[in-house]
Order: sequence, then structure tokens, then C-alpha cells
Amino acid sequence: MTAQAPLIIVGGGLAGSLAALTLAERRPDVPVLLLEAGQSFGGNHIWSFFDGDVPPAMRALVTELSPVRWPRHKVCFPARKRTLSMAYNAITSAGLDRLVRARIPAISWRLGADVARTEPDAVILRSGESLAARAVIDARGPDGSMPGLELGWQKFVGIEFASASPDPDCATVMDATVPQIDGYRFVYVLSLANDRVLVEDTYYSDGPELDAATVSDRVRALAVERGVSGTELRQEHGVLPVVLDGDVDLFWPADDPIARLGVRGGFFHPTTGYSFSLALRMANALADLMGNLDAPTLARWTRAEFLQHWRDGRYFRLLNRMLFHAAEPHLRYRIFEHFYRLPPSLIGRFYAGELTGLDKMQILSGRPPVSVGRAMRALLRQGKSR
Repeated sequence: MTAQAPLIIVGGGLAGSLAALTLAERRPDVPVLLLEAGQSFGGNHIWSFFDGDVPPAMRALVTELSPVRWPRHKVCFPARKRTLSMAYNAITSAGLDRLVRARIPAISWRLGADVARTEPDAVILRSGESLAARAVIDARGPDGSMPGLELGWQKFVGIEFASASPDPDCATVMDATVPQIDGYRFVYVLSLANDRVLVEDTYYSDGPELDAATVSDRVRALAVERGVSGTELRQEHGVLPVVLDGDVDLFWPADDPIARLGVRGGFFHPTTGYSFSLALRMANALADLMGNLDAPTLARWTRAEFLQHWRDGRYFRLLNRMLFHAAEPHLRYRIFEHFYRLPPSLIGRFYAGELTGLDKMQILSGRPPVSVGRAMRALLRQGKSR
């Protein structure tokens, strides 16, 4: 490795792209090479977030991603319907791809770069090419299972339709009035433009299996029920981990010499699976690091950040165990129905992962939405979590 070897970020999804963009702007002294196996950055996704999810230092970058914004959002449950005056936002992978190409010199990124192996100071492509690095950050998605973690799953299929929106100024973020299939099921309806609407069918399930064809048919039926019709423009699907418990040393051994970002590093909201806020925060913190950003420094730093995130997420993992272990799958919606009785400010802090001690007490107050006995067993159920 030479002093001019770049910091190589493997994976041009959300976390890797945001890190590369932020370094390009604020650390021009650090050469960066962003590698992506696909033919565009960000894949085929929409990432949603609340205003409070965005660190102040990253607001300008988020604005450049041209987010869609709804001044209100609503939730619907069998016994509770509520519209909240809390803005909801979304960015698209197409917007992320455009910004990477516009803001990062072409010499500093490569598409179609299929990585075979990562080392602390090199990346070896499947073509056999070896790329020297001052350090490597692995920002790809998880490689198969996430060892050491006990997981539930949030999985979804979304279809974007060329259609007028039934409610262009209000995002439906959780409509659980649909039949409960394969765990807790709810529907998103997001008006992305005057003539484009996303309808998404989401499940909190015990297993990661997703029959995308079957769920796609359900999405089409849901769209008709909600007055959305037209040509299908795009389809996306995903399976996100929901962390219930785990052994952090199995998931990320202390002697792992390679830094991580994104889902591979456990940087996502333990309950919602949202990763946008943490990707922004980690990109911001990475750009603020002093020194040469060598491999040992970055490996230690990213693991330390994960350990802090793990400690901060203990209460959320407790809630997740209650959701998956205390409630019958078809009754899991009652936990969210109970949650949405709370003040909007608390709901915002929940999604931002910044609950106060009083917030935690309020969430568990009131008439329990599940059996008290099962709730207590779920809350006390804990293995090697730290």
C-alpha cells in the first residue's frame, strides 16, 4: 500500500454512497474509491424518514437528494385511525445514483465491480484484479444470515403505479386494517408525484421467506381498493432484519480487521429496520474523524460505534421480543395500535432512536395490548445480549 492508495468503500448502496459523498465534500485529502457490483448506485429502493432523523450537518446533502415530502401522515388500525401533523419524507435510489455521479469524480467510483474478497488493505475482484487500499470499508448488505443475532423479519413488496394519488399531501405509512397474514401486516401508500403512487405490502414475520409473486398480486388488489390504478412503472422488494437479541462478539468479532457500515455493520433501527438516519450519522461521523483513516483505526472505530448502537438499542430489542414472542402473529398489530396513542413528539423520538427514560415508561404504560403473562416472559427472555 502507498500513501496515495484510496480508501475503498465496497458497496454503493445507501450507506456506502452517503459515506463517499460526505468524504468527497469534507475530506478531499482522503482519496476514495467506491465499488458497486450493480450498474447503478442505491439499487432499486425508496428510503423513508422523518425530519428528526436527519442530523443538522447532513441536511444540505439530503436536500440535494430531492426528497419527496408529505406535510402529514396517517396510520390506520382496526380500533384507531390517526392523522399526525408530522412531515414524512422519502428519497429514491435514482436520486442517490444521480448525486453520486454528479458529485464524485468518475475516477473515484466503479460500477460492475464484483468483489470476491476483502482484506484490510486490498480488494480482490472476481475478475482477479487486485486493488490496493489505505483501508477498506465493507458497506455491502449482509452475506447470508447475520451470525450471532436472533432475528425477526420485516419484508415487503412495493409497486409504483402511473396513477393520480387519492391523497397527495398525506402519506399512509401504516394501514393495518387489512387481513393479517404471515405476522403483522400493513400497507404503505405514498404519492411520489402527481402521477406516480407507490403501494407497498409489508409484513413483520418470523421467517425471511418472501413469495414476491404472491405478494405482488396482493399489492395490485390493494391498489385497486385504494383508488390507485394505472401502468406499473417499477417494483421493489426487500427483507429487513429486526433484532431481538444476540451475541455481539459472534456478529462482529473484536479481531475483525475490516471496517463495516450499513446493514452489514448492524447500523439500522432495531425495530423498524430503517437505515437512512444511521447511514447519515455514520457518514457525518466518518468525515469528522481526524488522521489518515488507516485500516486499524477504521476497524476499531466502526466496531466501537456498533457497540454503542447496540447498547442504545437494548430497549428496542426488548420491545421486539414482546412483539414476536408475546403476541400471536395475527394479533401483533395491537402493539402498534397501542403505541400510536402516544404524543407525536414521542413517536418522532422513537423513529429517531432517541427515546428518553420517560418515553420508555409511557410506551409500556396503559392497558397491555397482549397477555400480561406472555409479555413478562417475552420481556425477561434474554440470551447473550450485551
